Amino acid sequence: MKIHIIFELKKGATGGGNQFLKAIKEYFIRVNSYTENIDETDVIIFNSHQCISELIAAKKKFPSKIFIHRIDGPIRLYNTMDDRRDFVINNVNKFIADGTIFQSNWSKDRNLEMGIKKNRIEATILNAPNKNIFNQKNKVKFNKNRKIKLISTSWSANVKKGFDVYKWLDENLNFDKYEMTFVGNSPIGFKNIIYKKPMNGEELSNELKQNDIFITASQKDPCSNSLIEALHCGLPAIGLNDGGHTEIISSGGGVFNLKEDIFLLLDKVVNNYEDYQRNIKLPDINTVGKLYYDFLENIYNEQLNGSYTSKIFNSYHLFKLKITLFLWKFSEKWNGLRVKLKKCQN
Repeated sequence: MKIHIIFELKKGATGGGNQFLKAIKEYFIRVNSYTENIDETDVIIFNSHQCISELIAAKKKFPSKIFIHRIDGPIRLYNTMDDRRDFVINNVNKFIADGTIFQSNWSKDRNLEMGIKKNRIEATILNAPNKNIFNQKNKVKFNKNRKIKLISTSWSANVKKGFDVYKWLDENLNFDKYEMTFVGNSPIGFKNIIYKKPMNGEELSNELKQNDIFITASQKDPCSNSLIEALHCGLPAIGLNDGGHTEIISSGGGVFNLKEDIFLLLDKVVNNYEDYQRNIKLPDINTVGKLYYDFLENIYNEQLNGSYTSKIFNSYHLFKLKITLFLWKFSEKWNGLRVKLKKCQN
């Protein structure tokens, strides 16, 4: 079985989806199942709302190939309720996807609540990073007799990535006891938190390993790659009780509802650090890759034995998708224009 991913993979410091898809592609290459030639592939993976024009072209050219949808979001919860990307996701999942992979049970449940239709074959599979980069090798040993080092990271500068909490920590954290670093893109400036620009995977891994505890306050985050990368580097984590954080952190840290609770959680983790660190139990990329492969192979084998036929994509489906894409692009342009007009008025 040969696999192909429709996604424009980028090098350097990028978002979590790009990082995970690079890692899963490398796994498929290692097990000799990946092909760059879409003509040769048996199964095509596509991601969320991205590369939809390429996806439609592939489905029209190869109607009998198997298409698997890796789903994000719901984006409206993370962004704004007028974001139309969820409608694109819902329609390509309905009309093209033969199977759906959710990144967390939280994401699956929220997507279903917000209108996505159940697919015939679905699975929930957490993400995992490149284990040659994000691992506990050379992790600085914890010592509570020195300043405790905290770290947060985010590629996105969206305020819902937790910046209200990071601003509060910048103003209220005991910096005689703690040191805190933020790596990534930030819409706010910090007075006490050390700010560092976005890093590539190797640089970020080295930075994480110099720290003790990871903090994430991102809202409605289905499966935070930043959180997963930190846990794989051996950092117990404290996260907002929202999105997929609880599923990911499990016993490897704690979750908070109020920002004031962070201090109590920090004390618990500091005083029981080795226990929390031992309780970090996440699947590595080989395990996740195998789960993906088995999921794809099950559908592929059903197609081979005649018990499943790929979804038919007709002119009506194409028309519905084009309307959805048009409305998404139009709303983006209109929102951009509104922002410019608001700036001019100010």
